[in-house]
Amino acid sequence: MNVRTLGFAALVSATLLACSGASTPSDAQTPPSGAPFAVKAVGTFDAPWAMAFLPDGKLLLTQKMGAMILFDPASGDKKTVTGTPAVVSDRQGALMDIVPAPDFASSKTLYFSYSEAGEGKSSRVALATATLDQTTPALKDVKVIFRANQDAETGGHYSGRIAFSPDGKYLFFTNGDRQLFDPAQDPKSTLGKVLRLNLDGTPAAGNPLASRGFHPAAWSYGHRNLLGIAFDKDGRLWEMEMGPRHGDEINLVKPGLNYGWPKASNGDHYDGRNIPDHTPADGFEAPKIFWNPAISPGGLAYYNANLFPAWKNSLFITGLSGKSLDRIALDGETATKADHWDMGERIRAVRTGPDGAVWLLEDAPGGRLLKLTPKE
Repeated sequence: MNVRTLGFAALVSATLLACSGASTPSDAQTPPSGAPFAVKAVGTFDAPWAMAFLPDGKLLLTQKMGAMILFDPASGDKKTVTGTPAVVSDRQGALMDIVPAPDFASSKTLYFSYSEAGEGKSSRVALATATLDQTTPALKDVKVIFRANQDAETGGHYSGRIAFSPDGKYLFFTNGDRQLFDPAQDPKSTLGKVLRLNLDGTPAAGNPLASRGFHPAAWSYGHRNLLGIAFDKDGRLWEMEMGPRHGDEINLVKPGLNYGWPKASNGDHYDGRNIPDHTPADGFEAPKIFWNPAISPGGLAYYNANLFPAWKNSLFITGLSGKSLDRIALDGETATKADHWDMGERIRAVRTGPDGAVWLLEDAPGGRLLKLTPKE
């Protein structure tokens, strides 16, 4: 089985590190050759998946098996957040993305995604909200506000990434194709789509495909496994997805467009069967950037902070099989591969910290939280 579809199946049987108590590995790590940054390991976690900074500088992290951790990078203190829902964590299932609401400072509301059980052996991706009590810490008033409208027994390609529109009025949510291929082109299915929702999880009015008979939440379609989504400083929506056998993509997502999967891809099927490459006349929106050979992207973040001035208006992409961090320079609708660093380990997630540092999560039991700062 290919490592990209296997996910953590071979890893979850390993002995996991304890997820409570303080843990602050502070030794500086050796950065990649020629990299303009220093690397510091700040903590270790049990198969970490995603992270989000809170206004007080603390981090919330999700872990594959279903735990949510409240972590203080300053002290190294970490606590398990109680009240999380049951997670189907086999294969690519996990407690997935986590993003504070636009009004989190006053509401303490979180949005998060996870893989939940369906009927029989099936599962689906769910989007939920909860109120965070940081004192306990605990999730309260957990409520599922959206579920993919199609279950699958495949155990893969949930996607489940979350981004709020710059005005804070809408929520964009990704549904992967669940390794079923055809639903990405099926108007009635939410699978293989970028969705635009109201903050309560209902389909937003005016979505561009509703008048064409699509699910009313659909914003764009023809996607495979959408593992990153972010807005740039000018409000453009960028999306990163894992291709099949090669053909990983960066897309500029525009309303109503068809991105081609599974009818077009710059990769091929795992068994070697050809998939037609994107061409100007195929009627599909081609990726702005693709990788062949693959890096197996795991996470995406937009960077526009001052700590690394040369990196402003960039996307960062993490590599799983690539064990890498890539920087993509943006100029309007143009995206250019700018830097590629070998990090030596599978990298699951990337985020920009409040001070402009770049934070990474390694993809493994005992995966480290890494902080990247400019070399002195």
